[in-house]
Amino acid sequence: MSIELLDFLSTTTVISTILQFLSGILVCRKCMQRKSTENVSAVPFISGFLSCSLWLKYGLLTNEASVVLVNIAGTCLMFCYTVIFYVLSTNKKVILRQFATVLLVLVSVVAYTQYEVEEQRAIEILGIICCTVTVLFFAAPLTMLLHVIRVKNSDSLPFPMILSSFFVCLQWFIYGVIIEDSFIQIPNFLGCILTILQLTLFLIYPGKSSSGPSYKLLDSNVTMS
Repeated sequence: MSIELLDFLSTTTVISTILQFLSGILVCRKCMQRKSTENVSAVPFISGFLSCSLWLKYGLLTNEASVVLVNIAGTCLMFCYTVIFYVLSTNKKVILRQFATVLLVLVSVVAYTQYEVEEQRAIEILGIICCTVTVLFFAAPLTMLLHVIRVKNSDSLPFPMILSSFFVCLQWFIYGVIIEDSFIQIPNFLGCILTILQLTLFLIYPGKSSSGPSYKLLDSNVTMS
């Protein structure tokens, strides 16, 4: 593949991923209008902060500018979303405890990569951790899939977010194939499979609500690599 085409793919992938990250603004805006987080959890934002931070460190170790750029934006946005949720939440202790746990994990991983003598081994270990966190992040919507199958109604699924997630995962998967990085390929390939399964449910179980989908604003199916 030519350098120009690779640069084009890299640029479009970064832009589409950052746009996907910005969808969190809609969630925060709703919460700010209500002046409460109500039953919306901050966990996706907190875990998103962890995932983006880990991928940022991975990008720095592997000198992948696209991975670094997109995860700088992701880390900053997820942190801002978390702060907004903390301010609006009535259960601040839970958010603090969750964020402290994430920081402990993050500091431990970064400390390991700093003191590991063999850089390639540090990259491999960090890559495995990043893959694991991202796959767990992708696995979160599985409970929603089971719910859709049980009620035979896809109204609870956020179609625009799922469709955008598919294209973002596909772009990162192709990018991972081109640069021959299996740690980027694997989680995004699984992300493609999961989003395809979700999109298939729209065909099998069409929505029955005439007033539009009733899904929650926050979708946890976000790509971080």
